[in-house]
Amino acid sequence: MQTRKIAIWNTAFLGDAILTLPLIQSLRLACPEARLHFYIRRGLADLFREHPALDEVHEYDKEPAASGWRGLAAIARFGRELEAEKYDLWISCHQSLRSAYLARASGALRRIGYKSSWFSGLCYTRCVDRRFSSLDEIERLLRLLEPLGVQTPSTWPDICLPEAARLKAGNILALAGTQTRRPLLGLHPGSVWATKRWPEEYFARIGALAIRKGAVVALFAGPGEERMALRTEALMRKELPQEGGYDAAILNLGGSLSLSELAACIRRLDCYVSNDSGPMHLAWAQHVPLVAIFGPTVRALGFAPRGESSVVLEQEDLPCRPCGLHGPAECKFEHHRCMRDLGPDKVWPQVEKYLFGGGRETGRP
Repeated sequence: MQTRKIAIWNTAFLGDAILTLPLIQSLRLACPEARLHFYIRRGLADLFREHPALDEVHEYDKEPAASGWRGLAAIARFGRELEAEKYDLWISCHQSLRSAYLARASGALRRIGYKSSWFSGLCYTRCVDRRFSSLDEIERLLRLLEPLGVQTPSTWPDICLPEAARLKAGNILALAGTQTRRPLLGLHPGSVWATKRWPEEYFARIGALAIRKGAVVALFAGPGEERMALRTEALMRKELPQEGGYDAAILNLGGSLSLSELAACIRRLDCYVSNDSGPMHLAWAQHVPLVAIFGPTVRALGFAPRGESSVVLEQEDLPCRPCGLHGPAECKFEHHRCMRDLGPDKVWPQVEKYLFGGGRETGRP
């Protein structure tokens, strides 16, 4: 396929961008001479700049283009900037009207997107059925390559981190005593979506159980989630006797890491416990033993972690699940049983198995 310059557009959340990597990797194999440009949400570029399949990574800030006449003017202005790039091929992984408009505004002769609404046929030269109910998200994204006749041998996202991030992660975690090979547990209590959050006291109980058995616990938090990590730490310390000498076994890294540094720290864990969130994808993509807590979402939506070292725990007997693609701000039934009923006693056995059941042979690179 003779193409000089290709744009891949996915300005959704962190997990969505990670799940786009198999498409990018497959496209690189098919077009080794082309320049591949990846457009992603503001704040995510740090994770993707070292990827060998990509030539350029661009961040797009959605906020100035959110609404009103100024928003429309910002979108039109950005469209002119895209046209100046002179892309031969545009692949849109996002289904919004704004994404479709920008695809058309890019002026690329070939524009591929999903057959999602009335505007798709106006903005794309080829439209693909997403097949949401029958495929997982990686396979849905790979369908965008079918009009090009591209083979898709890559179905696993490769996370490629800068050396500086890996070194910083090693130095940080060495201070927590991991050089002595104490098992290292990571806890991430946050999520953009409130109903996706497993209760902080449950995370704290898991952390306290792990510390009592000799593990070190690292707490993680994304931007705006720092208070969640602090509250979880305080609850964890209440679970532990003051005279036990456990202070050094808790490492709160909330708000102190870049995205690539977070990924590098996760890579060194013996087990990672997370909600259904973007950082969850950083774990399984790096083959880190993962316990993922699913509440309002379900595996059938297609965004679940993959691999033999990933386990999804959920309350499968609730008829109200799933209650949305992401999960609402509040439980409409006001019980939040999908999370509340999934207590630490149901999660700890799997965490204990990962931490103390033999360890990772390939961990902590």
